[in-house]
Amino acid sequence: MGQPTPGAQRAMSTSTREQVSQFKKDNPHWRPGVRVVSLKVSEKGCVSVYGLGRFPVTLYASQWTDLLANKEAILAFIEANRDKVAVKK
Repeated sequence: MGQPTPGAQRAMSTSTREQVSQFKKDNPHWRPGVRVVSLKVSEKGCVSVYGLGRFPVTLYASQWTDLLANKEAILAFIEANRDKVAVKK
């Protein structure tokens, strides 16, 4: 397979254009490069947070409550280990 010439743009197929259009209709708040966090309840009753990374963060409600109750300790730990922790932008 040959490489496209530099600067050449490939035409988007009609089905791809329709899929993009449908995606934009289904996700009115989505903007490229802008993180939108959303919440859902899973089939098992867990709370899932979407939009932080590639996969959702899913915990039971009691686990979320425990985690959020320790917010200050978690933030202090991150600050104390700022030189060791990775930051994703």
